[in-house]
Amino acid sequence: MSNRITTKLQEDKKLLSIYFTAGYPALNDTVQIIQDLEKNGVDMIEIGLPFSDPLADGPTIQESSTAALKNGMTTEILFNQLKNIRKTVSIPLIIMGYFNPMLQYGVEAFCKKCQEIGIDGLILPDLPLDVYQEDYEAIFKKYELINVFLITPQTSDIRIRQIDDASNGFIYMVSSASVTGSKSGFGQEQENYFERIAAMNLKNPQIVGFGIKDEETFQQATKTAKGAIIGSAFIKHLTAKGTNSVAEFVKTIR
Repeated sequence: MSNRITTKLQEDKKLLSIYFTAGYPALNDTVQIIQDLEKNGVDMIEIGLPFSDPLADGPTIQESSTAALKNGMTTEILFNQLKNIRKTVSIPLIIMGYFNPMLQYGVEAFCKKCQEIGIDGLILPDLPLDVYQEDYEAIFKKYELINVFLITPQTSDIRIRQIDDASNGFIYMVSSASVTGSKSGFGQEQENYFERIAAMNLKNPQIVGFGIKDEETFQQATKTAKGAIIGSAFIKHLTAKGTNSVAEFVKTIR
């Protein structure tokens, strides 16, 4: 399956992916943030669909989700905001969220809408691999959506191989067992983990998330991996400096 994600992964460079919460800081900031990120050389964007019970998210992303929900963000509004996004933006766009809002919307209806808009993939940390394969894989494939799975330092080699077999884009490599947006720099434990995964020679490239916040951590994470995802640090920057400061943030990374 060729989509914007697989095409992007073939480029000969380390990829910078940025996560932000849709509808934050203000409800209608979503499109401008996406356009500004692309203009400033970001390779891929994860659009966070806010959810009231975000298990994997650290305090920064949780607070932005709560604020976005208070602003009135819903699945329907997000789809409406993005309906013309492909007129101005060509890089891969991934919706990251929890399975519950997708289920409420209707899984097939959600996937169909994603295809219409030009969304390339989904990251749903709470959708188990076996449930996906049994119940939803056919629907994702029908609408040409890549489902991105997460691995952590605690994921067994057997499980990692199963995820690699089931994947057709990249694997989201969580850098540590803690929630997002904590700790500075990567220690020996993380370096060992990055090297262990690299040595497995998986068929899907890995993109590292959690704990990347500046040029140093971006370089560390991409030494063995194809790219890295920055979320909390970018949201903190938006909170402090507003939506006109996207260029300034991206320049600090590379």
